[in-house]
Order: sequence, then structure tokens, then C-alpha cells
Amino acid sequence: MPPAVMTDRMLGFLVSDIARLLRRAMDRRLQSLGLTQAQWRAIVHLSRSEGMTQAMLAESLEIQPITLTRLIDRMEAAGWVERRTHPLDRRAVQLFLTPQSQPILEEMHARAADTLNDATHGVTPRALRQLVTTLEQIKQNLIAAESTAVSSEISGITRHGRTRTRPVRVRA
Repeated sequence: MPPAVMTDRMLGFLVSDIARLLRRAMDRRLQSLGLTQAQWRAIVHLSRSEGMTQAMLAESLEIQPITLTRLIDRMEAAGWVERRTHPLDRRAVQLFLTPQSQPILEEMHARAADTLNDATHGVTPRALRQLVTTLEQIKQNLIAAESTAVSSEISGITRHGRTRTRPVRVRA
């Protein structure tokens, strides 16, 4: 197996494993707060983008909208989340964190910092900055490739004006 292929495979598995292990570590640290993984992930996403619609949050969490509706029902009953009608689209619902969720969010941030400190133990600040820079570049490359693929699929037209008859293949 060529080194580039092996590295590509290892990178994908490694990133996936690290994400899974970080989620498990956060689950353990947040268990005493009575938060499920779905709840703490929803709170984090909403803290970064309050006012997002339920559909946007479902997509971000990679869960079905009906599953999210039940989750938000429970979080609203707990007083952590508030639903508001979207000002431009009465069918859409925007989600906002309540003041009651702020102490939970602050505690989540503190425990997340502890988790990341444990995870990066022995990594120099310079190596960590380089890792983050590299991962951000990979993320941007993937976003650009996805955007190009989606645009091509929507139009169904190649850059030469012909209708596409084969699946889209994106080069990174």
C-alpha cells in the first residue's frame, strides 16, 4: 500500500477515534450534571449560533428532525431552551438558550477545558497550534469540495455545458 493511501486512511480513522474519545470523556465529565450527550451537544451548538432553526440544529447534530423535536421538548421543559417563531418564516422555529442554561454552559466550558488539557498533555503549544491550523485547512478543503459537489449535482451540468451522466468526482 503506498504511504499516501495508508496515511489518508489512518488520518480519517484517527480523527474519528479522537472525536469519539473526546465525546466519551465529556459524557463522563458531564454525567453529574444530568446531561445526555444529545443535550450537551445541542447546548454547545446553540451557544455558538443562537437563533438557529430546529432544522439547522438537527443537521448540525446529524439527527432526524423528529428526534430533535423530542429532545428540544425535554430541554424546554427543563428550562434550558426557548422556542421562538422565526420572524421571516412562521413555519420555522428558532432556538435560544435561556438564562437558566448559562450556569450549565459555564460548567460545561470548564469541564471541556479540563478534558482538552488531559487530551493534549505532553503536546507543546507550538505543536498544538500547528495541529489546529492543519485541521482547519483540512476542514476548509472538505467544505469547499462538498460545496463544489453539491453545486455540480444540483446543476447536473459539467463545466463544458454537457449533462452529467456519471457520478460527480471531486478532486481535493
